[in-house]
Amino acid sequence: MKIVLQRVKEAVVEVNGKTVGKIGRGLCLLVGIERGDTEEEVVSLAQKALELRIFPDEKGKMNLSLQDIQGEILAVSQFTLAGSTRKGRRPSFDNAEEPTRAESLFDRFVDYIRQKGTRVETGSFGAMMEVHLTNEGPVTFILEKKNGIS
Repeated sequence: MKIVLQRVKEAVVEVNGKTVGKIGRGLCLLVGIERGDTEEEVVSLAQKALELRIFPDEKGKMNLSLQDIQGEILAVSQFTLAGSTRKGRRPSFDNAEEPTRAESLFDRFVDYIRQKGTRVETGSFGAMMEVHLTNEGPVTFILEKKNGIS
């Protein structure tokens, strides 16, 4: 599982010109589910995103979490994060989880965050989407978890 996490002032996802998800200050998460990912890994990275101290405190130090600032999340499933560009010029997506299972794990990821009391908006799984955001900082991290290693 891979997540591109961006601290944002705002973020919007559109499908066919219609807004399907919109947040204010918080995190935009591009979420890639890979073959063999487990529910435990999904929950672990969801918790990490909630607790990562990447928002500034009163002294400007990255010392506060999303939960501390009561921020929001825009989560967008992005299978291309599971792609490999190691060979040739065309990416291979052999490591991407099959769509039905990937959607189930993505839904579990979102449900876990909501259960923790954070507002989450999402894109439309499998759709061609446009994501617009204002990256604050910019602050961007890549979270990864495979077989218990993060």
